[in-house]
Amino acid sequence: MRCSIEIRSPQGLSANIQDTAFHGSIAVQPLALTASSLVTCLGAGRAANATALRTRRTGLAPCTFETVTLDTCVGEVRGVDEVRAPDRLRNFDCRNNRMAQLGLETDGFSNAVIAARDRYGRERIGVFLGTSTSGILETEIGYRKRDAEGRLPPDFHYRETHNTFSLADYVRHAFELSGPAVVVSAACASSAKVFGSAARAIAVGLCDAALVGGVDSLCLTALYGFHSLGLLSPHPCRPFDAARDGISISEGAGFVLLEKPQHSASPARVHLLGVGESSDAHHMSSPHPEGAGARMAMQHALAAAGITAERVDYINLHGTASRSNDSSEDTAVMAVFGAATPCSSTKGLTGHALGAAGAIEAIITAIALEDGFLPVGANTQARDPALHSDYLVEPRAGAPRIAMSNSFGFGGANCALLLGLAA
Repeated sequence: MRCSIEIRSPQGLSANIQDTAFHGSIAVQPLALTASSLVTCLGAGRAANATALRTRRTGLAPCTFETVTLDTCVGEVRGVDEVRAPDRLRNFDCRNNRMAQLGLETDGFSNAVIAARDRYGRERIGVFLGTSTSGILETEIGYRKRDAEGRLPPDFHYRETHNTFSLADYVRHAFELSGPAVVVSAACASSAKVFGSAARAIAVGLCDAALVGGVDSLCLTALYGFHSLGLLSPHPCRPFDAARDGISISEGAGFVLLEKPQHSASPARVHLLGVGESSDAHHMSSPHPEGAGARMAMQHALAAAGITAERVDYINLHGTASRSNDSSEDTAVMAVFGAATPCSSTKGLTGHALGAAGAIEAIITAIALEDGFLPVGANTQARDPALHSDYLVEPRAGAPRIAMSNSFGFGGANCALLLGLAA
């Protein structure tokens, strides 16, 4: 499904782009990130994550999660098991929704959502979230507890836990919202793509504001699944390193409140300027070797904002540290930006949070814009000479005003988000 969408930038420029996820012709205005919250293995809250980004303190450590016996490092969020959902939502209790609850309670995010609900009405706030693992850990545990006839335990609630929609359903019930609610599960692009879904919903009048983000939590299926593909590194991952040998899986939550700038209660420093999506469908698990879909997503995001590549000051790369992913993305970045735009992957710090990575890294990109610094890739000791983009391995002075965040998933699902400081 393809369509032409006209998107107007803050400068009044416009461009027609081809979009694969919406049918119709609409005008989309930049949206304000009026509130956000962030939980990763680096800590709970934007401040803890910002400090770790500046000091390059990784949150990756040898895996001790659950019953896993793999020789790999993961980014586990501590304290999740101590979080509890409200009693009225006890059927939703699982690691993924506890992670969501932790995110909602962080950085004053709940208060911002409640204020928006009071301002717009509960039916006028949409919920657009991404996940890949959802509450699958609860099913894994449930299967261990089957009775002699193979029946799952009576306290297992598939709809409220394992079901992919569980995440949005939990968040919607937590805030008693009744607007549109959607969960996107498009592998590692999941919680980036929901920014586009929310922007389109606001543009056509389905809602006035959107709670956007993603949550993913560690589970055995993901860890052993990536191990079977030979993609797990025994070390903290090293994006763009000549000796990179795989990814480090992690977990986390990232939430953003999106509103039209003219309707927000207070000015926001960062705006969503453009969203670019593509699907190259090259392979079920391998990226296109020439980065065709990644290149299209980045070009679409630029066109959506009416901004040329030369104006982008920083790119937060998908940068998983697998050999094929980094090579493919480097080729795409060189085709769109050349070697002049500073870029890095923050997964050496946070690990790869799969379906939550897009939202987490969009917020990290917003932090870099707000705090005026260029994040440096962690763990990368010797940059791969076969990769040619301007990958940051040492601190560099710079205060970016416009930045891109890339998220590319299995099956060729690609998304690029363009963020910028408000004029």
